[in-house]
Amino acid sequence: MPPTDFPATPLPDAVHRLVKVPEGRIHLVEQGTGPLVLLVHGFPESWYSWRHQLPALAAAGFRAVAIDVRGYGRSSKPGDVEAYRMPAHVADNVGVVHALGERSATIVGHDWGSTIAAGSALLMPDVFTSVALLSVPYAPRNGHRPSDVFSRIGGAEEFYVSYFQSPGRAEAEIEPDVRGWLAGFYAGLSADTMPSDGEGSLFFVPPGARLRDRFAADPLPAWLSEADLDFYAAEFERTGLAGALNRYRNVDRDWEDLAAWDSAPIIQPSLFIGGELDASTTWMADAIESFPQTLPGLVSSHVLPGCGHWIQQERAADVNRLLTEWLRSPQVRATR
Repeated sequence: MPPTDFPATPLPDAVHRLVKVPEGRIHLVEQGTGPLVLLVHGFPESWYSWRHQLPALAAAGFRAVAIDVRGYGRSSKPGDVEAYRMPAHVADNVGVVHALGERSATIVGHDWGSTIAAGSALLMPDVFTSVALLSVPYAPRNGHRPSDVFSRIGGAEEFYVSYFQSPGRAEAEIEPDVRGWLAGFYAGLSADTMPSDGEGSLFFVPPGARLRDRFAADPLPAWLSEADLDFYAAEFERTGLAGALNRYRNVDRDWEDLAAWDSAPIIQPSLFIGGELDASTTWMADAIESFPQTLPGLVSSHVLPGCGHWIQQERAADVNRLLTEWLRSPQVRATR
């Protein structure tokens, strides 16, 4: 039986649901009525990453729905690594829209959720009629196999995506101390607690080391309370990390699956919000510069000064305002 012991959360007006999708179930948290806005989280997060957006979007007249991506929380967790390739995530998102009695939705994603949101908009444009991308900009599929690219990054050190790709390896590092690992990872990518320039990067692992060896013993970032960390840790202590990490283990399969969409633009009305201090924004500056070609329906693009990676939690008020303004824009309203 699927778990139904939904944890207590600081959102008394939100409703937890389990909905059937073609390959299992998705847990979601819903608040508000109006046009559907589907919120898709990244790694290592959960629906809870959108706790600030759910009430704000509901108050603005939208039906805000945050999901646990497959492999997370109370959603299905297939054991096969290949079950986490992009078309499966797209099918889950379509299944959620239909299970909620809707035919279309706006999709909003952060981190890996941004990539999943972009893939959903690209593969199913009739269902996902507008798309917002947080932290990770859209970069169309190209002729370079991702694992080959990642293997050349970092020189003598190993790029973190490559480190995550071997089943069981990162789990062995994280799962003995889930709470401590999450605290270090969140802090390392947050504006107020990230390492200073010149210190070892969290994105590279020296030979024989662990990713956490470069975590600093800093206090929690301002956006993350002890209770928030407890929530995230409890979720991953219950589920393990394999399902979440399997997204990294499918980058080459995604590249193969999306061959028919090589260099394809996303033409729906779109929004990008990045953080000035986020490596996703700086490393992918070329992708942002290419938005006129890759996101021809772009309504607006924003890079928030002094903001790190966990953008909708670090700068909740700014993100809520920008999302609401975009959702109310004539371009997005015309798609509903």
